[in-house]
Amino acid sequence: MSYVIANSEVMTAAAADLVDVRSAISAATTAALAPTAQVRAAAADEISMAISALFGSHGQAYQAVSAQATAFHDQFVQALRGAGASYALTEAAAVSPLQAVLDLINAPTEFFLGRPVIGDGANGTAAAPNGGAGGLLYGNGGSGFSQPANSGRAGGAGGSAGLIGNGGAGGSGGTGAASGSGGNGGAGGAGGWLYGNGGAGGAGGVGTALGSSGGSGGVGGNAWLWGSGGNAGTGAAGAVGNATTPGGSGGAGGAGGNAGWLTGNPGVGGAGGNAGEGMNASTNASGGAGGAGGHAGLFGTGGLGGAGATGGHGGSGGLMIGNGGDGGQGGAGAAGINGGVAGRGGDGGHGAGLFGSGGNGGQGGAGLAGADATNPTPIPNTKTGVDGTSYGSVGNPVAPPDPATDGADGGNGGPGLNGQNGQNGGAGGTVYADGGLGTNGIVSGNGGDGGAGSTSGGNGGAGGAGGLATGAGEFDQVQAGNGGQGGIGVGPGAAGGAGGAGGNALTLYNGTALGGTGGAGAAGASSGMVAGAGAAGGAGGNGGNAGLLMGNGGHGGHGGIGGTGGAGAAGGAGGSGGSGGSAIGDIAGAGSGNDGGHGADASSGGGDGGAAGAGGNGGNAGRLFGVGGAGGDAGSGGVGGAGGAGGAGGAGGDGGDAYGNVANGGRGGAGGAGGNGSSGGDGGAGATGGAGGTGGLFGSAGGDGSVGVGGIGGTGGAGGAAGLGGAGGTATAMQGGGAGSDGATGVAGTGGAAGHHG
Repeated sequence: MSYVIANSEVMTAAAADLVDVRSAISAATTAALAPTAQVRAAAADEISMAISALFGSHGQAYQAVSAQATAFHDQFVQALRGAGASYALTEAAAVSPLQAVLDLINAPTEFFLGRPVIGDGANGTAAAPNGGAGGLLYGNGGSGFSQPANSGRAGGAGGSAGLIGNGGAGGSGGTGAASGSGGNGGAGGAGGWLYGNGGAGGAGGVGTALGSSGGSGGVGGNAWLWGSGGNAGTGAAGAVGNATTPGGSGGAGGAGGNAGWLTGNPGVGGAGGNAGEGMNASTNASGGAGGAGGHAGLFGTGGLGGAGATGGHGGSGGLMIGNGGDGGQGGAGAAGINGGVAGRGGDGGHGAGLFGSGGNGGQGGAGLAGADATNPTPIPNTKTGVDGTSYGSVGNPVAPPDPATDGADGGNGGPGLNGQNGQNGGAGGTVYADGGLGTNGIVSGNGGDGGAGSTSGGNGGAGGAGGLATGAGEFDQVQAGNGGQGGIGVGPGAAGGAGGAGGNALTLYNGTALGGTGGAGAAGASSGMVAGAGAAGGAGGNGGNAGLLMGNGGHGGHGGIGGTGGAGAAGGAGGSGGSGGSAIGDIAGAGSGNDGGHGADASSGGGDGGAAGAGGNGGNAGRLFGVGGAGGDAGSGGVGGAGGAGGAGGAGGDGGDAYGNVANGGRGGAGGAGGNGSSGGDGGAGATGGAGGTGGLFGSAGGDGSVGVGGIGGTGGAGGAAGLGGAGGTATAMQGGGAGSDGATGVAGTGGAAGHHG
């Protein structure tokens, strides 16, 4: 602390500023020299010459005066610098004797009370976080210690002042440790009993561990007789969560300190911290409440409430004269499956005891939108079923052991696990038969069916291809294997597997070749996830009442808007049908394509919109004079979420092509039907407006707030697209036969109904 009244540092800074001023004036004087010292005559006559000489003499006189002013300025700056240096020397010389006197005065109170008579309190440390108290007569309180990161400890409280002095600021809380919440901020110290401001509260520490809470802000210190209350510390944000652990709650903001009894401004309430986001369907974390504004003393306006999940209430006006503080705004809810509940606005503070207007109520927070329904993302599966046993080869045909059974069927694909797609089916066995004259029919193996998708979201596997059948003997009849069926989708919104292609058939020497039929496409699975509902908007805070005799009531806060509902998820698409196998022979019949799978209905509708927040009531006017506060308008209801779209139908498989003397192309498969869309969510309900406050004896009542409009219902989900029919196979024939017919197009799904208006 300084031992003399003058401040040498301020004097040095002032001297530097004066040097800059002199430089600016000198530059302006130099710029004016040429145009003013020698003024050109307007004409060659005597009068013009005399006027020019007159103005020129004025310019020269100004330059002479400016030179004298510059010299005076230099002397003044030099004197100011010298005075600053002298004061610095005086202060340095006075430290030693005055410090000894202070030590003697402070020794008894330091021993018995732990605080000096004159002097500032010590700042907090890691070992002793709280700031020390200021001197009994004069001195500021020490600042509280701010905790380090990842400690989770509370910040130290600021020290209180004595008779004259300011309270110390509270320290900040440490951020959360590995498994803990953030530390609370320290409280601000009280101002001096006679004069002094309260210290500011410390900020809370942020939560860092999964789902941990943020620390609360410290309260502001109170002033006593003359001084302002300290502003409160802000609450810290909570940590994020996950699907099983909700996000952490935000820390509450601290309350603002009260103003001095005679005069001074109250402190502002601290803002509450935001809640951490999470995806837990049953639990939504809450944001921290805003701190209340401090109260005025005998005269003055109440402090503002802090914003938060619930807005802080405004402080009351002075006991005799003063307005109440406005309430803080309510915060938005935290994100989750369902939108978190929005906060209510804080109430406005009441006016002074005799004269003063009430504070306005805070606005309610807007409701957060619900989460969209989503289908799980399938995991690829590279495994397939075992292929069937084959016989012979292109260059070395053999007679199969049993021409009636011939090549073995391919193995079915296994079901998917933990979100995997089902395995694809194995291919049917191939038969290369040499045969003799008039051998029995030769049949190749069928493809294996695709595996079903997992219950947690995998798509169905594709069916395996049918086996190839060839006959080298005269009058052989060969039958290629059929394609396997696609695996069904099981989990929410999973797509059905595609059918396997039919096997190809080839004969020589007047044989008959029959291509395999394609496998059927599987149906998709309906969506099962539920769309989240929008959260309700927060209610507006009530306006504060006016003073007893005179003043206007505060306006009620407006209600918050309801959150929008989440969109529904789509149904799974149907698998495409397998193509028919081709046939080459004297008599060739190509295989038919199979039908596509049906698209699934969307079973999850859109989430409902959140309800509107009600408006706050207006405050009452003074008994004699004043107008009642207007009621707050209600918020509008949230819009309903859109319904989920139906799954698209699978395309039909193409028919196989035929080549021979008598050749018939395969028939194309029919397309699958599209799934139906789900209904949209209902709009959120409107809310009532706040009631107007009563007027005084010579005043009018406040008007009521308007009623909130209900939300618009969500649009229904679109129906799934119809699957296209497969193309018929071509026929290349020498004598007879024909191309296959095209498959029919599937039926499109029906769109979902729109949600109801709120």
